[in-house]
This record gives sequence, structure tokens and C-alpha cells, in this order.
Amino acid sequence: MSPTPPLAQQLLDAQVAYHLDQLRGDNLRANAAALTDELLDAAGGHQIADLVDHEAVKEVVVRALTTVPRSAAVSGVIELLLDVVHEGPAEPFPLGDLVDRDQVAVLVDALLALSPAVDRSLSRLADSPLIGMVASRFMGRIVGEVLQANKAVADKVPGLGTLMSFGTSTAARVVGAADRQFEGLLGDTVGKSGAFAVRRLTRIIVETMQDPTTREAILQAWDVVAAEPLAGLDRHASREELDEVVNAVHELTTTALASKHAAELADVLVDGFIDRFGGYTATELLEQLDVDRADVRDDIVRLAPGVVDLLDASGDLERLLRSRLEPFYSSPEVAALLG
Repeated sequence: MSPTPPLAQQLLDAQVAYHLDQLRGDNLRANAAALTDELLDAAGGHQIADLVDHEAVKEVVVRALTTVPRSAAVSGVIELLLDVVHEGPAEPFPLGDLVDRDQVAVLVDALLALSPAVDRSLSRLADSPLIGMVASRFMGRIVGEVLQANKAVADKVPGLGTLMSFGTSTAARVVGAADRQFEGLLGDTVGKSGAFAVRRLTRIIVETMQDPTTREAILQAWDVVAAEPLAGLDRHASREELDEVVNAVHELTTTALASKHAAELADVLVDGFIDRFGGYTATELLEQLDVDRADVRDDIVRLAPGVVDLLDASGDLERLLRSRLEPFYSSPEVAALLG
């Protein structure tokens, strides 16, 4: 690059000084507001689908899903969130102040209405021998607890306790004999028994969801929880225990997001977004998002001074302006115009 002629250097200095003046104090706020409005007005005349290349957007989204979750910054944010969750708010407050009860009731109704889907989903588990074994043992423990509870009541009635003990001991011998054979019987018999236990347990869960009193019971439980002050988890789990859980979830998430299936899902989402909102202009999209353009302008006006003032104080703002403008004033075309 050839040296800047003296007159061109003076013009460069004048233009740099002019732009610096426009980026300081009240001028910066006025220019930031005007520039935001001008950009929104200009973009408001074009549809989103015309403004962006959605294939390029797909690449950006996929790259972000692959790299961002594993970054040190995300790990730092997770650590910060863990600290907040573990220590809780500085001033504990009831959970009911944060979540409205009516909204909880709507959510409970929606979840309980999923009982047919839960029935179908849990019924598929009947084909797993191991799940059937766990379900059988679970049901067996419930039966055992019921027998023990009934025996405790029967002991208070003369004569009934002895009879109950005889029945319980007989049942226990039968169950014990079956249990000793249980581990060795992994054939059709155990499969059918396990499948029956899974289906029976599923039926209990579904019928409980469909029971009208379940809704009220859940909401009463919510009332108890909502009245408790919202505090940190330090009373229930150590920081190390939370670390293990969160790190495992983070690792699982990053691995899943980096897979080709997540990339394919991202492609579908981008296509869906363009199909649904591509016909809107930028201004119309802000309206659809219930975002007031005046709020966008005011936010930029509030944020811009902090960044620009810092660059100005360090001298970087002038250096950046000069480095962008100087090649023009050093060009042969300007030299020819200036004689």
C-alpha cells in the first residue's frame, strides 16, 4: 500500500475525528437509535426467506450443536448454575410465589389425560424379561407389605392372629420355594409371569391416573410443596453428587447433539421455521414474537455505550476506524483525484 498523500492524510484524520464524534456521548445514543430504526425499516421490506440462506443457516446450527455444548464457556455456565441451584436464592421464598396453582392444575390435567399413551408405552415393556423380573419382585414386595400390615391388625383380634400367621407362613413357604427356583427359570414360564406382572402394574398405574381423586391428591401435594420456602439443594445433596449427575447429563447431551440424527433434526427444524415464518418480514416476525421494535431500539441504545466507550477509552475505536478508512485514502484513485 502506497503512503498516504499529505492532503489525503488530512482528510483521513478529519473523517476519523468525525466518526469518533458520532460515536461518543449523546451522538452515539441518537445514532444507535436512528441506525436501528433504519435497519428495521430496510429489513421490513423483505421476507425472512429472502434475507437468509436457509442452507447456510442449517450449517451454522449444526456446527453450533456439535461444538458449543462441549465448549469451556458452556461448562462454566453449568458450573455457575450448579452453584446457584446448590446454594439457593439469597432470600428463600415459597415455590407458590413462582408458579401459579391454576397453571399447575392445567399441567396435571394434561398429564393425567395421557393415560392411554402411558398404557401403550408401558405395555411394550412386557416383552423384556428383566423388566418383568423387576416388576414381579416389586409386586411381590407390595403383597408382602400388605400381608404384614394385615397380620398386625389381625394380632389385635383374639384367635384371628394365629390363623393369619398360619396362612402367611404357608404362603411364605410357597413364595420362598418359588423364589428359589426363580433365578433359574428364565424360559417361557418366567417370561409369561413377568409379562403378567408388567401388565398388572401398568393397569394399576393407568387406573390410578384415571381415578378422579388422583388429581386432587396431586394438587394437595402441590399445595404442601408450594408453601415450603424455595432454598438450595445443599440440604439434600452434596455439590459432588450434583456434579456427577449434571456432568453425566451434559456428556449424554453433547454426544447426542453431535450425532447425525441431531443434525438431521436440526435441518428439519430450520426447514420448518422457514416454511412457517419465511413469508414474514423482519418487522412482522417481531410482531409475531410480541417484541416491540421500540424495545429493541431502546435495548441497543442502552447496550451500545458500554461497548463503544470501552473501545474508545482504550484507543481501539480510533485504531479500528483508521485501519478501515486509510486504505481508501491511500488508493491511487484518491491520489489522482487530489492531484
